[in-house]
Amino acid sequence: MVKYTYMFGAGLTEGKSDMQNLLGGKGANLAEMANLNIPVPPGFSITTEACTHYLTSKGLTDEMQKEILAAVDKLEKATGKKLGDDSDPLLVSVRSGARISMPGMMDTVLNLGLNDASVEGLSSKTENPRFAYDCYRRFISMFSDVVLGIDFHKFEKVLEAQKKKSGIESDTNLSVSDLKEIIAVSKKIVSDEKGFDFPQDPEKQLFLAINAVFDSWNSQRAITYRKINNIPGDWGTAVSVQSMVYGNMGDTSGTGVAFTRNPSTGEDKFFGEYLINAQGEDVVAGIRTPAEISTLEAQIPDAYKQLVDICETLEKHFKDMQDIEFTIEEGSLYMLQTRSGKRTARSAAKIAVDMFEEGLIDKKAAVMRVTPAQIDQLLHPMIDPKCEQKSIAKGLPASPGAAVGKVVFTSEDAEKMVEMGEKVILVRTETSPEDIGGMYVAEGVLTVRGGMTSHAAVVGRGMGKPCVVGCGDITISESDDKKFYVGGLTICEHDYITIDGSTGSVILGQMPLIPPEISEDIGVLLNWADEFRKLGVRTNADTPEDAQKALELGAEGIGLCRTEHMFFEEDRIPVVRDMILSETKEEREACLEKLLPMQRKDFTRILRVMQGKPVTIRYLDPPLHEFLPKVYELKENLEELKKNGASKEELAKVEKTIDRVVNLHELNPMLGHRGCRIGITYPEIYNMQTRAIIEAACSLHKDGTVVKPELMIPLVGHVRELEITKKDVIETAKKVMEECGVEIEYTVGTMIELPRAAMTADQIAKEAEFFSFGTNDLTQTTFGFSRDDVAKFIPLYVEQNILPEDPFVAIDQEGVGELMRIGVEKGRSQKPDLKIGICGEHGGEPSSIRFAYSIGLDYVSCSPYRIPIARLVAAQASIEEEK
Repeated sequence: MVKYTYMFGAGLTEGKSDMQNLLGGKGANLAEMANLNIPVPPGFSITTEACTHYLTSKGLTDEMQKEILAAVDKLEKATGKKLGDDSDPLLVSVRSGARISMPGMMDTVLNLGLNDASVEGLSSKTENPRFAYDCYRRFISMFSDVVLGIDFHKFEKVLEAQKKKSGIESDTNLSVSDLKEIIAVSKKIVSDEKGFDFPQDPEKQLFLAINAVFDSWNSQRAITYRKINNIPGDWGTAVSVQSMVYGNMGDTSGTGVAFTRNPSTGEDKFFGEYLINAQGEDVVAGIRTPAEISTLEAQIPDAYKQLVDICETLEKHFKDMQDIEFTIEEGSLYMLQTRSGKRTARSAAKIAVDMFEEGLIDKKAAVMRVTPAQIDQLLHPMIDPKCEQKSIAKGLPASPGAAVGKVVFTSEDAEKMVEMGEKVILVRTETSPEDIGGMYVAEGVLTVRGGMTSHAAVVGRGMGKPCVVGCGDITISESDDKKFYVGGLTICEHDYITIDGSTGSVILGQMPLIPPEISEDIGVLLNWADEFRKLGVRTNADTPEDAQKALELGAEGIGLCRTEHMFFEEDRIPVVRDMILSETKEEREACLEKLLPMQRKDFTRILRVMQGKPVTIRYLDPPLHEFLPKVYELKENLEELKKNGASKEELAKVEKTIDRVVNLHELNPMLGHRGCRIGITYPEIYNMQTRAIIEAACSLHKDGTVVKPELMIPLVGHVRELEITKKDVIETAKKVMEECGVEIEYTVGTMIELPRAAMTADQIAKEAEFFSFGTNDLTQTTFGFSRDDVAKFIPLYVEQNILPEDPFVAIDQEGVGELMRIGVEKGRSQKPDLKIGICGEHGGEPSSIRFAYSIGLDYVSCSPYRIPIARLVAAQASIEEEK
């Protein structure tokens, strides 16, 4: 028989702290406090299983209702009071309690059990009519709001009107007659709004309140909170029904919230607030200004000392900073809740390190105490949370951190403005590799189109730039007047905006930012993490600057160096374009000869910075047309030349370029002439890159620098593609080493980014010395999604539970992940020691890192600013496996 209720307190306790999945965090910890002989008002918890049954079956079964009433009977016997009694009534609170804290997201009802008869009994028993009627008016307003769905503000207006009528400012100065008037008007609101009188039957009140708390699990705010914090919707919430204790019985009573340490700084100092002569909702509502917790010692010294002692006991018992709620009733202290306290990123790190040094926890526990999101917060500037924010638009949070700057619409303008000392936000319909200069100098990037792995997103993360993409709320003017429109607003060039790449928000004006701080405590924690992790962590880096930053953040090598990004520098793009537009091999080779020293210099600098750590260099991957100007730009140029009387030769050259660009255009370029297909059709391009890499490596080797180049062929779908390109690589490398008189070690591998590559990985492994999963393209080709266009529909897919989350953000483990698993198994069936990593943007996403570890990958590779996250999560995955 399934048990749906568990008692706590008064010697009846049936639960304990490790039952939070069943009793919710609140119920489990109330039971644990009772087990520790800490004063807890007795009550019972209704399980999360009851909630899930209620939500799926649309109600409580007869069996559940009987069990709840039996629990009420036990509670009545334990307290010597009876629910609804007109002489000494039992009043209860009905509160939610999910297994993970969701503060303020679900509903609570206090003082349940009061009616026109029991309020008189409470008044007589306590000899305090004002207290009794104050409880009744609170109960009517809260129950009507939470259970009956009547706007709470209607009752607040009644309260304020009565205070004004009686000429008083504070709720505590309301007389009994004032309170009775408020109650009468409030009850009339109920009858007018609902067509029935305020419920007088305490049993009916109880079941209505329980139903309301269960229903609040699916309130919009709770759903949103779960989505933000990745909490499953099928968990449900428990309900705690607890006998009331009263903080509103006079000057020796009060209520408060406290933390065993400072949740903002992590300082080991008791921290909190309280109100005298109040109930819990008064502290939260902010109607009265709470006092700092230390001043309670002067007002109710015995209760304060007991509170401090209990907090020390709880922190030592739970081995974590605690967030507690308490009530003092006429000098007697009662604990209403304890839970692990929410804390800032800086505080989390300090508390974890301090608790290790205090001997409360070990290093593994300390590493598990800090979340990836908290590490992320510390690496990027944030909008000051003290300031009110009003978002004018919302996009996808592609690269975390906040940025403030003047709006510019082109990369050229961005660079000009920055040269003049201005800070700018680059606003584009979408970015392309040609925008790299503007992106580099901008404070942040905002695009109308694009997904979480679009160009703007990938490059933004690599640079550590705040970036919001796919912001369809805004419309950039099609004319050249440099404006964008959103929600009736017109934002002009040089207007200030703030973007938050952690939330996707766009805010008008300049918001104050808090600079990132990598504290000593975070450094200590990450070093501890390195002791436990088995998964390697590399970086995606295309420049020496990126590589150096990655090393500083703990990278163990480069898992992806994208050579195409090097081609877009100002002195190179004309040569690259000439090479692409060449009609003969000889013409192409002449252009490549000009590019060779540039590429050699690039690789020399990156290999030198990496100090002997492995560097995986990917050959040219994107379609060639990406390096060419747009047709409309060329046509505009042609018209301008005609107006200015240009020569026939000049016009013919532009017309020829237009024809070549049109000829190279592809309907679906991401599945077109790119990757190893370029290396096969134009082998001279890959041969030049091989020569540049090996010449750089040989030169450094002669200088005594250790180098470990790993040459990676992209977009292989058939083993023959790899055979052909690898043969050219080996022949060219051998020739260069003979010319240089140097022998260096290098490896040749491939990216697994097509479903066919994963399914034939055993064949490909015969030729490859390593695999690296390109999960961006593997996701794209597995789903048949265009990663630059998914922003149009993926949010809806997630909202409608078609997909649990954006598959370009977190690996789709059932589909894409299964292909990866097959690729690993097949690859290692041919070569048991085959080194395999991941170099897509998923390499810095926590759930994807855990998945990579679970299928036996050797390393993940991610943007430099995600390296600390990857180090932490890789360690946590190892620790979790041991449990």
